[in-house]
Amino acid sequence: MSKLSSIEKNNRRRRLVEQHKVKRKALKAKAMDKSVGADERFVATLKLAEMPRNGAKTRIRNRCEMTGRARGYYRKMKLSRIKLRELAAQGLIPGMTKSSW
Repeated sequence: MSKLSSIEKNNRRRRLVEQHKVKRKALKAKAMDKSVGADERFVATLKLAEMPRNGAKTRIRNRCEMTGRARGYYRKMKLSRIKLRELAAQGLIPGMTKSSW
């Protein structure tokens, strides 16, 4: 089990991303738009820099839903490799069987 503070920090980041998504997208579009004057683009870039860093989607870390483990994460299942193996061995994941050849 991962530290609860790490899990909670990641949840805070998810909330911030959701909260600032629209404003961040608008500012990025304005900053990248070549038809707008250089001054307006620069102002948009400065406003984007003033926004909280944890509001960026790249700051979110993929974590296991059950344990909070950050490494060995399977996106499709939203689980770490360890939990995935345990649940598969118990037969709790439909369609997944232990391989044998």
